[in-house]
Amino acid sequence: QVQLVESGGGLVQAGDSLRLSCAASGPTFSTHNIGWFRQAPGKEREFVAAIGWSGGNPYYVDSVKGRFTISRDNAKNTVYLQMNSLKPEDTAVYYCAAETTPTEYDYWGQGTQVTVSS
Repeated sequence: QVQLVESGGGLVQAGDSLRLSCAASGPTFSTHNIGWFRQAPGKEREFVAAIGWSGGNPYYVDSVKGRFTISRDNAKNTVYLQMNSLKPEDTAVYYCAAETTPTEYDYWGQGTQVTVSS
């Protein structure tokens, strides 16, 4: 069992940066790949980035490549999403989730709102 809590969202202007945090509790956090997802109003939830359990193999959706960086600190039970050069289209509720089987994310946080004004 893993409990996840996101933080770090806010209202920023286009071009600004934010760092989201996903703090986890539970003894198995360091064994899970972790993903970030987002959902904009009226749109389906979409994958943003993911990272392997050991911190390797980060990968991203094309729209954020070169702007977002995912990382993790297993000693702190935390995964981060550094978001630079933010655009209005990045506005969404951002969620972190723990992968339990390949491509299946069964543990989710409550989300944190990111709003980027133009």
